[in-house]
Amino acid sequence: MRIEERARYAATLEKVLAFKFLDALERDWILEHSEIIKADDGESIIEEGEVSPYLYAVLEGSANVLVHRDEKEIYICMIGAGEIVGEAGLFMNVKRTANVVACGETIVLRLKRDAFLEFLTRQPRGGSRMLLVIIYGLLKKLRDANQELAFERNADIGQDDIDDMVANMLLGSDPLP
Repeated sequence: MRIEERARYAATLEKVLAFKFLDALERDWILEHSEIIKADDGESIIEEGEVSPYLYAVLEGSANVLVHRDEKEIYICMIGAGEIVGEAGLFMNVKRTANVVACGETIVLRLKRDAFLEFLTRQPRGGSRMLLVIIYGLLKKLRDANQELAFERNADIGQDDIDDMVANMLLGSDPLP
């Protein structure tokens, strides 16, 4: 990596919440032990179903998070500069639950589990800070998913509603109030 690029990415890394509370030397260590990936518009960054030991941080640009269901591509959200995705890859060997696709030219930092674990060992203060931010982010995503699930369940028609509609239709009365 050229010196100009390294300085540019070091400054950008400071804006990524997961790395924001690290000191300059810790961020430099992360940068040195990670890969910088440039993805063009429409290029896949993460593929649903793959198993990989990486965390991704969007440094520049943005990406769509999409899932495939019933042969359809469903948009979940867009992630932009400063956001991370794929945290589970740092902790477990599980299949990715979504596709992450670049919107325009997007630059991401890819941190491998082995490098992350080495960082935790070599830089325990910085590693603890980074872990806390990642845990906070995962808990926020869990809360958002729980709220979405509660909303979806609340919007569903309950069995009592169906029974009332059927009874009203059988009795010949108007099912709508």
